[in-house]
Amino acid sequence: MPKESSVVQRFLPFISLAALFVILSIASPYFLTATNISSVIRQTVVINIMALGMTLVIVSGGIDLSVGSILAFSGVVGTMTMVSTDSVMLGILAGIVSGALWGCANGLMIARMRIPPFIVTLGTLGIVRGLTLVISGGLPVVGLPKEHGFLGEGTVGPAPFVLVVLVACVIVAHFVLHSTKLGRYTYAIGSNEAAAVYAGIPVGRFKVAIYAICGLLTGLAGMIETSRLMTGQPTAGVTYELQVIAAVVIGGGSLTGGEGTVIGTLIGAFIMGLLSNGSDLLGINPYWQQVIIGAIIILAVALDVARKRRFAS
Repeated sequence: MPKESSVVQRFLPFISLAALFVILSIASPYFLTATNISSVIRQTVVINIMALGMTLVIVSGGIDLSVGSILAFSGVVGTMTMVSTDSVMLGILAGIVSGALWGCANGLMIARMRIPPFIVTLGTLGIVRGLTLVISGGLPVVGLPKEHGFLGEGTVGPAPFVLVVLVACVIVAHFVLHSTKLGRYTYAIGSNEAAAVYAGIPVGRFKVAIYAICGLLTGLAGMIETSRLMTGQPTAGVTYELQVIAAVVIGGGSLTGGEGTVIGTLIGAFIMGLLSNGSDLLGINPYWQQVIIGAIIILAVALDVARKRRFAS
């Protein structure tokens, strides 16, 4: 592939985000206001944090369709713990741990039973959602301590607290993916799993760790969602998996594995957030947002396939 094409490919997410920001600033006088920008950050942080975990999964050559259901399960378990113990910290911890355990279960089934990730996570999508409805009786968990609202709606100076949480998650995820053995092995597994096995990499163990991290971050996102709503909704997270996957592929992640960055995913998630916010400000039917998300996923994958064909030729 020519060097110029590679450079354009690398910076395309940044260019797209900047262009979208300028277009929305011109199209709506309400877009470029402190209140709206703060709202965009709060609305997109859940997808952002989930997408960080999905980045690891997709770079490893896998996929997790169950993240929306895990978010709901973690939120319900966390809020039920919170209500029963009157401890915000214990509830948040319960939500995060429950997400990590479901991620670990996904990883174990994929690694030990050698079932394709698509099938495993499609199955757990239904299992986890069903269990969430069972333990909650299909009703939202209410009566949460007021202090829990700080996680999703609090501020640190002029900045939303969730932005601080997101920045911390981005720094840790970037370090893990680019400066640790887990990160190097994640790229190796996604690029060529057979070669990784022959190189002596314990692929199964690292797959479990990758899916567990994805589940853990999803659990954290679930608790942020409950803090914003001040309820534990058993129906939360529906279609979130599409938005999360879209954020990763828009940011340069490849569904065939071996490619993807934390910064690219962050940009991709904010593009999704701006599209949603801009649609609301411009009065575009929200149903069209699902059409746009699906079209973006297809377009991003098509561009990735075309790029690889050009590289191969």
